[in-house]
Amino acid sequence: MDASWLVALRVLYGLILSISLGRFIAYGWIERFFVEPSFHFKYWGFSWVGVLPAPLLYALFWALAGLGLLVAGGVCFRLSAWLLWLGFTYIQLLDVATYLNHYYLASLLGLLLALSPAAGRRSVAAGWLYLLRFQVAVVYVYAGLAKLHADWLLDGQPLGIWLSSRADFPVLGALFRAAAAPLVLSWAGFLFDSTIVLWLSWRRTRPYAYVLLLVFHTLTSLLFPIGMFPVIMSAAALVFFAPDWPRRLWDRLARGKARPEGVAAALPEGQAAPTRTPWARLVAALALGYCALQALLPLRFALYGDNVRWHEQGMRFSWRVMVREKNGSVTFRVTSLPSQRVFEVSPRRYLTPLQEREMAGQPDLIVQLAQHIRQDFEERGLGPVQVRADAWVSLNGRRAQRLIDPDVDLARVGGGLAPARWILQAPAGPAPELRRGQG
Repeated sequence: MDASWLVALRVLYGLILSISLGRFIAYGWIERFFVEPSFHFKYWGFSWVGVLPAPLLYALFWALAGLGLLVAGGVCFRLSAWLLWLGFTYIQLLDVATYLNHYYLASLLGLLLALSPAAGRRSVAAGWLYLLRFQVAVVYVYAGLAKLHADWLLDGQPLGIWLSSRADFPVLGALFRAAAAPLVLSWAGFLFDSTIVLWLSWRRTRPYAYVLLLVFHTLTSLLFPIGMFPVIMSAAALVFFAPDWPRRLWDRLARGKARPEGVAAALPEGQAAPTRTPWARLVAALALGYCALQALLPLRFALYGDNVRWHEQGMRFSWRVMVREKNGSVTFRVTSLPSQRVFEVSPRRYLTPLQEREMAGQPDLIVQLAQHIRQDFEERGLGPVQVRADAWVSLNGRRAQRLIDPDVDLARVGGGLAPARWILQAPAGPAPELRRGQG
């Protein structure tokens, strides 16, 4: 089929990533997120990934921003795309505290583009279009399924908490103060995420669905600090249009008329249609395996039971976008076994404010810091020690309750993906209603 859709995606992706990396440089986020912290939270299996010295880290961001432009322009595409993907993924592995869904999506799209024939061919195998459509569909469908719970659909939380701070928003602020606003908008968000792929897939509703998509993502970007996610999704959703849409758009702009939708670009003269080879079948099998992984990975939360928004096991990489508001506080109690002396340790001693905020509601990060505290105490000659945590967390406006068993020595808790029995049960009962009209 016509390859112009893939070229357009390549151009938009390269530009968006270049702008995103430029924002890190311009806003001082490199210093704040990676240079300033003395300790970094690690993903399971990637504790070996270290932070480069500051000069090299700044150089990396500049280089990646330039590579984004090279990818957009199709210059040395294969090399540029792979280097961009490797560098950007490395940055995401530096600290779990900086995890965001759209960074994960950008890394996945970068991988698929690096593998694809996006350098400017006139035609490509149809499988690439279906693969990219599947990737975008996974994000929306699982974002919708993640909202299928009582807090969101019956109590309008956590949206009610967030809208209460947007009462002064121009024009819409008065609507946000209405008592029914959180619940109505929660249902609107659930229905949008759950059905937008269907409307984008149907030719008759596709243009209207895309306009709705643009309105939805524009509003969310204005209301909430979600970075480049709306821009990435708005660009990626263009894969649902007919594959020759960029060529038809160019024809209309340049010549005043466009050829009919869906007319495939002709193969260059003398070029035969591709045949199915063992290599092509292997690529198809790998693509199916990738799709299966993307479909199953967000479902792993079911293996842990209870409330994933509370225990966080299976939360990352599952497209649970904006489904919980957690506020917490943690104090570590360190017992020096030789002297039986007990020290109360504040996370601020080791973490930046951003890291502390993220750590307070995520049990695996609390354990990582507890084990770092043990190492620090033992290096200072105060060990061996036991490290326990007094962690209190509020979920979606509920009264704070203990997140972790305070009697468990977290310094000896093993890592891995097994269920964490030391996480206490999620709070029962509905999320509280927020008093409206007082903004």
